[in-house]
Amino acid sequence: MKFALIALGTAAVLAGCSSMGTSPSSKAPSTPTQAADGTLIGPTGKTLYFYSKDAKGSGASACYDTCAKNWPPLDVTATATPMGDYNIIIRTDGKRQWAYKGQPLYYFVKDAKPGDKTGDGVGGNWKVAKP
Repeated sequence: MKFALIALGTAAVLAGCSSMGTSPSSKAPSTPTQAADGTLIGPTGKTLYFYSKDAKGSGASACYDTCAKNWPPLDVTATATPMGDYNIIIRTDGKRQWAYKGQPLYYFVKDAKPGDKTGDGVGGNWKVAKP
């Protein structure tokens, strides 16, 4: 009995050690977004949106100032590079933003939790980003 308990304890310690430094959160994502229920979501798990006033493929955003406060851009880390259907645009303030198939991506500040899609259709200019 004592041997079995020691073996179980050792196995638990070794299992914990094997995962050290390789947690899923430490891995870089393969893309800047993921698809969930037919919707693109960002690293925060929240819904992403397209803005109809952005000219697809222009490499520019039409959402600044108050617009960008309500519709925060999907930021790009300093080391990120374009990949597949994802490209990077440079905003007029010098910040970098992800775009999917040429359309810049945004969050909506009124989406309180992952799965919320309260920005869909706002002002007739915003729609949920879909893969």
